[in-house]
Amino acid sequence: MPNRPTLVYDGDCGFCTRSVRAALRLPVAVSPVPWQAADLRALGVDAARARREVLLVEPAGRVHGGAMAVAALLRRSRGAWRVLGTVMALPVVRTAAGLVYRAVAANRHRLPGATPACALPREQWPAARD
Repeated sequence: MPNRPTLVYDGDCGFCTRSVRAALRLPVAVSPVPWQAADLRALGVDAARARREVLLVEPAGRVHGGAMAVAALLRRSRGAWRVLGTVMALPVVRTAAGLVYRAVAANRHRLPGATPACALPREQWPAARD
């Protein structure tokens, strides 16, 4: 396992790639890798989950998915970003963050920077797990 978290994302999705580039401008150490090129087995992640949602895999092996991956990434940052990540993980906010994440994931092909590869079939939309 690397000594910094691994951010696993859909490298074929232009919206996802741009979002990761934006996240890399935050003051946080993370190793981004498209799921298509990642050693998912070594990360303890299955391909179906990696196709469905962004993942943050901590060095100890804990896996955060979807909105909670975003929250965990922000909590590793500083200042207002850290506060935002902490707030996103609060029970009531967590549910809302999950709803927003699922709506964005389901419509990412319609967002700026999207490519045809961004469209997820309905059966691959992130499931509610909050």
